[in-house]
Amino acid sequence: MPPISILVFDIFGTVVDWHGSIVREVQAVYPQVDADAFARAWRERYQPAMQRVRSGEIGWTRLDELHRGMLEDILPRFGLEHLDEAERAHLNRVWHRLNPWPDSVAGLARLKSRFTICSLSNGNIGLLTNMAKRGGLPWDCVLSAEVFHAYKPDPRVYLGAAGVFDVSPAEVMMVAAHQDDLAAARDCGLATAYIERPMEFGAAHIKDVSPDPANTYHARDLLDLANQLGC
Repeated sequence: MPPISILVFDIFGTVVDWHGSIVREVQAVYPQVDADAFARAWRERYQPAMQRVRSGEIGWTRLDELHRGMLEDILPRFGLEHLDEAERAHLNRVWHRLNPWPDSVAGLARLKSRFTICSLSNGNIGLLTNMAKRGGLPWDCVLSAEVFHAYKPDPRVYLGAAGVFDVSPAEVMMVAAHQDDLAAARDCGLATAYIERPMEFGAAHIKDVSPDPANTYHARDLLDLANQLGC
């Protein structure tokens, strides 16, 4: 097998804490809202919204626009239907302002010393770039489903990443906190590394992070992955 040279990363939940970031911002601005339930309700619409694109029900639509549609769906449930356009637009861009997990920046910096590292997220390029700028994420390259006009787990995303760097899929490793993402990457010939993020959905909703022997690596966090990879 050729050596791994490229690490591509899922972002939401793997590199950044989407739940905690949304909860903190909603609590600060709308203290009357159950911020935990709000964050989870918004995220629950993520896969169904992308499935509309995957199925061909709607044409290619960036995640920013999908997030806005999901937001419009849940605002009445949480008593926020009174928000004006500026407030809605600002709240929708919370996804651009997600905070990295405590280990992410240092872990990525170490991994970058040996590998080319890049995002491979369903988030659009503008969203990922703004997030990286704000959070200090040291990507060599920002790749997004937007580049391929296909949402993971479509093979075009994983194979497209290998194509961007003109390497075989076996030279690329997908790093994610979601086993379904990794399984789809493996089906395309990529190596896989699972990152434990038990708090992805908040302290009240601890996630199962049991190892899957099909993965190439299983790590507690990105610093642990750097240790395992000799970085």
